[in-house]
Amino acid sequence: MSEKIQFEKEIPIRTSVGILYDMLTTPSGLSDWFCEDVNIDGDVFSFFWDGVEEKAELLRASKNEFVRYKWLEDEEDDTYFEFRIKIDGITKDVALIVTDFADDQDEVEENQLIWESQFNDLKRVIGA
Repeated sequence: MSEKIQFEKEIPIRTSVGILYDMLTTPSGLSDWFCEDVNIDGDVFSFFWDGVEEKAELLRASKNEFVRYKWLEDEEDDTYFEFRIKIDGITKDVALIVTDFADDQDEVEENQLIWESQFNDLKRVIGA
């Protein structure tokens, strides 16, 4: 099995850290921009797109800082996707950084475009 490529995508977002964190960790927040529906059973999040369910385990989270999930069907032990909230120390501007993995460089570019589209949905939903 080949080594996956880790990549990050960052966007500035005009909102409070608390609102942003809720959009990344709650069923209502995630279903507003990330997927159509979300169910939670313990640390397992079930995400639904077009009737298809994808499950991810919540690996780690720190309130108003970051949340890390791992797709359960992904066989790679060290892959995950993570949302990190970054606050500029001087301007106090907020940015959202996603860390994800891809199989090859072409997939990195494709996934970055998908994340950009997802972030645009997030910004639209919160009015940023």
